[in-house]
Amino acid sequence: MSAINVGIIGVSGYTGLELVKMIHTHPVFELSYVANSEGGTTLATLHPSLAKVCDMQVHKADPKEASKLCELVFLALPHKTAMAVAKPLIEYGVKVVDLSADYRLELDTYEAYYTKHTDKENLKNAVYGLPELFKEAIKKASLVANPGCFPTSAILGAYPFLKYRKADTPLIVDAKTGVSGAGKKLSETTHFVHVNDNLFAYNPLSHRHAPEIAEKLSLSKEEVHFVPHLCPITRGMISSIYMQVKEEFDEKKVLEECYKDEPFIRIVKQPVDMKNVAGTNFCDIFVKRQGDLLFISSAIDNLQRGASSQALVNANLMMGLNEDLGVPRIAYVP
Repeated sequence: MSAINVGIIGVSGYTGLELVKMIHTHPVFELSYVANSEGGTTLATLHPSLAKVCDMQVHKADPKEASKLCELVFLALPHKTAMAVAKPLIEYGVKVVDLSADYRLELDTYEAYYTKHTDKENLKNAVYGLPELFKEAIKKASLVANPGCFPTSAILGAYPFLKYRKADTPLIVDAKTGVSGAGKKLSETTHFVHVNDNLFAYNPLSHRHAPEIAEKLSLSKEEVHFVPHLCPITRGMISSIYMQVKEEFDEKKVLEECYKDEPFIRIVKQPVDMKNVAGTNFCDIFVKRQGDLLFISSAIDNLQRGASSQALVNANLMMGLNEDLGVPRIAYVP
């Protein structure tokens, strides 16, 4: 099979680094362009771990230049910045996987929680990049909005059971994540002396990932009660989901039937843990029922399944490849 040239714009951060590592060993994708806002450096300077592995020149981001070198580009950029780059790339005929929030939400919701949208036309055509729910649409897409990490773990856990949920009852998502999800930029919240030996909620019941969870599960924002917590670990995420359910059903069979053909969902018999999915694209899911209460626990790697490896799965599908090609499956254990 001929190589497919791909690029990464926004290569300085953790998600950009994860993309470089996977594409470097990908059997079909060839990394032909990497860029950030400034350029004038190399990958190994930005990420010393890449020395003698992948030391490409880093360009100043230029959609026109990228379009000459790439068939598909990953955007690992902040919201608002991403749509300003995605729009010209798509006009040049390049396929885009956007890891920001810019194309994930309906217009009104996006503008309520983020900023004014400047690419409404492409927003209408963007496909939400959760392969288990939207695989066929992703295959035909020229623009895929890669999901957020919290919504990925919450949606995959809750989705199989929505038809059994009691009407007018809350969907409660209690989620915990590693510090890498906050990105490289230091803040008081992510400072070592604050995070170390500590655990705390942030933006409880008002986090902007809550409407993303609600929208993709076809629930109202009032029905989803989402509380994220920051843990003193580098990577990983667990969502504990609580749902009031009706009628009798075999919860394990429902889960197995829903995901029977999905290569990156693992249904486990014991409560999930972060370590078993670290460094992989797997989502591990555990379910248990007590009376009318359903407890669902899902674990992902926030940098991989919650960002970069999921983006690679989407890119594989968009380019007509097997979805698991070059996608990491072996966890960082121990």
